[in-house]
Amino acid sequence: MEFPAWTFLTNHAHVLLCIAADPEVRLRDVATRVGITERAVQRIVSDLEEGGYLQREREGRRNHYTVRGDQPLRHPVECHRSVASLISLVGSVDATPPAAPSRAVRPRR
Repeated sequence: MEFPAWTFLTNHAHVLLCIAADPEVRLRDVATRVGITERAVQRIVSDLEEGGYLQREREGRRNHYTVRGDQPLRHPVECHRSVASLISLVGSVDATPPAAPSRAVRPRR
């Protein structure tokens, strides 16, 4: 079965969900799970910090993130809901990325 190219959630939501599931996750691992570059994850984390959705604390050589679950979602359609409700709805994020969908290869004729 092939999956469509679009998704219901944005990369910002995907990154936030990964961090909520593991507050000490490396951004490299988030990039792998979400399927975007590490640099894109860094930009998204900066956006989330600036927006008040994440707090980052340095612990030795690692970062520890705190998700602000009380913050409202940003789009007018869902602004009556909080980040915590999104996390609750989607649930925890698996620590391992799913296998890429297999693509059947047609034999040449």
